[in-house]
Amino acid sequence: MSPLPLIEELHPVPDAREVFHRLRGMPHCVWLDSARQHPTLGRYSFLSADPFDYFELPVEGHDALAVLGERLSPYSSPKLAGLPPFQGGAAGMISYDLGRQLERLPRPRTDEFQLPALAVGLYDVVLAWDHLESRAWIVSHGWPERQGDARRHRAQQRLDQFRTWLTAEPQPVGPRAGDRAVRSESLVPQYAVGAIPGLTSTFSRDAYLQAIRRAIDYIVAGDIFQVNLSQRLLFPAHDDAGDLYLRLRERNPATFAGYFDLGEFQIASASPERFLCVADGQAEARPIKGTRQRTSWPEADLFAGDELRASEKDRAENVMIVDLLRNDLSRVCRPESVQVSQLCELESYEFVQHLVSAVRGTLSEGCRPLDVLRAAFPGGSITGAPKVRAMQIIAELEPTARGAYCGSLAYLGFDGSLDASILIRTITAGRGWWQFPVGGGIVAQSLPAAEYDETWHKAEGLLRSLE
Repeated sequence: MSPLPLIEELHPVPDAREVFHRLRGMPHCVWLDSARQHPTLGRYSFLSADPFDYFELPVEGHDALAVLGERLSPYSSPKLAGLPPFQGGAAGMISYDLGRQLERLPRPRTDEFQLPALAVGLYDVVLAWDHLESRAWIVSHGWPERQGDARRHRAQQRLDQFRTWLTAEPQPVGPRAGDRAVRSESLVPQYAVGAIPGLTSTFSRDAYLQAIRRAIDYIVAGDIFQVNLSQRLLFPAHDDAGDLYLRLRERNPATFAGYFDLGEFQIASASPERFLCVADGQAEARPIKGTRQRTSWPEADLFAGDELRASEKDRAENVMIVDLLRNDLSRVCRPESVQVSQLCELESYEFVQHLVSAVRGTLSEGCRPLDVLRAAFPGGSITGAPKVRAMQIIAELEPTARGAYCGSLAYLGFDGSLDASILIRTITAGRGWWQFPVGGGIVAQSLPAAEYDETWHKAEGLLRSLE
């Protein structure tokens, strides 16, 4: 009998975009998409739908990470060599507000959309691409069947089903719960901003500048060293979120991009930032801090990159978060193993350049990937330092819950491996709206007007995907 899981290499290699067209109408389609390909950080993509289990958990009343571990625990399978790293398992969204389960934090002032703290599917079949080698596979495990013959039969049936879907007519996209649309009058006060009619923010320009000044006051008073402050941009939804994501990945490709359909909401992300990767007993975080806008002139980009590298303010921002993550990883890794493998290196994306660092460590005995996630969530690059006090100030200064923004799009494989992005440059579609907060780190040297302008630099790729 064939060993499990069943593996079939696909010839010719299907185009992931075309596969998405065919699967996006299936329940809880997920696409972990290296839209900006890179030999290491953007080498693999994964696409699936129709999970054998799916669950959502609210912020109140559950230990969501414990529930995730319990739901996944009956299903385990060793990682197969020679294949992309995600070969099936849990995948989905962890919202920023799950942090309230991990720390004593105030509730956000308002939460008009009420996204779940956790939304996860268990995927027994995954389509996996290795872009470096130009290869693709279907991997089918046969879960939730556990008996040998029954599981093997289901694995073959599901593999055949997905292979058929690769060439079938696209599944129609169902209605998007329009009857639960949030009315304009139910939103917190909105302010017309930018050049796109209908685009609004939770802050006027003056109010955002005042919030930055208040954050600097907290820094000067010694409460914090840094805090990440964002404004939520809002735009009326006018077509399907799948089409929105295809425009986003074309106009603002990113290494940790992705799409996830919760049913009532959809996540469309062009994130350049990995939050955590845990595999083979090693954990790595890759925080981004420090941003400059790109231009159409290569010479100007080089000048801006050199200026960013030399900026004491931006380097200080980055180093503060590196220290925070060293502390977070030391809670679950052997302390002597925690090292900074990359510090403030320049990385360029479609519309911005960033300073990016990397912190690595070897897991302590008995620690699992979910323990690492619990120790480090949410990522320090989108909270500030010290983390808990920064999150308290975020709850005070920002008018609304962040929801998916600054949370994670992640997988937790049947083999126990974990990879999670940070949901920045991300649009949450649902209840009649597209919402996409944009923000930045505030430190003592911050100039409020420059920080406000930086939020718009980061929004550029998102804004271009709206129409």
